[in-house]
Amino acid sequence: MARSYAREQALVAALGVPALLRHAAWRVADPTLGRGAGVLLVPGFGVGDIGLSLTGKWLAARGYRPLPAGIGLDVGCTSTLVDRIEARLVAHTMATGGKVVLLGQSRGGALARLVAARRPELVRGLVMLGSPVLDLLGARLGVIPVARMLARLSALGIRGLLDDDCFRGDCYTVNSEALRAALPPEVPAVAFYSRNDAIAPWQLCLDPYATCVEVASTHTGMAFDPAVYTALGPLLAKWTAKVRRPLTF
Repeated sequence: MARSYAREQALVAALGVPALLRHAAWRVADPTLGRGAGVLLVPGFGVGDIGLSLTGKWLAARGYRPLPAGIGLDVGCTSTLVDRIEARLVAHTMATGGKVVLLGQSRGGALARLVAARRPELVRGLVMLGSPVLDLLGARLGVIPVARMLARLSALGIRGLLDDDCFRGDCYTVNSEALRAALPPEVPAVAFYSRNDAIAPWQLCLDPYATCVEVASTHTGMAFDPAVYTALGPLLAKWTAKVRRPLTF
């Protein structure tokens, strides 16, 4: 347990950044590839937008238009965050003039999936990095106790946090059912998972309605893994090569 905890520390994960920056998946960039398509980046629990900042740089260098989801540290009520991400999706779709790719890590991937199911007409594709969509309460290494502590703080009147409804009320029931439901057929999806993930059990990341891709990274290090970008490059290019159709709002 102690070894797993050490591997999943953010500073340890960041040690993989130099290898990523030296890798061809990072260095070889075609700025015309993304054709200006929008990508909305949804961070993991307790991380914030900085967690996917390198991913944003990688996307921008290839002609995509990345935008952070702007949900702070991703510690709020699930339903509230889904509403906020949906509003951000609508705005980014209007700004870019076409459908947007949703890319989320950990809990952020699950939130992105919920938004994709709600607004498939605005979504070009869905990318989930280490997202335990089959059971969000199955996370390990103290994540759930921390989340329950936030719910207790919410009950004391502190706003903007998870609350008890997210664990056993309507919020939990509705969103859990939505995560298990089939994705709309017009939304292609990919789910990255790792057997070395000490936070999100890899079995819970195997979305049956997505193409599942195995990598060897840790949970916190997945956004720094060259294998993720090697697989993601041609996939995003395929999605953005599709004919864009006018959108109605």
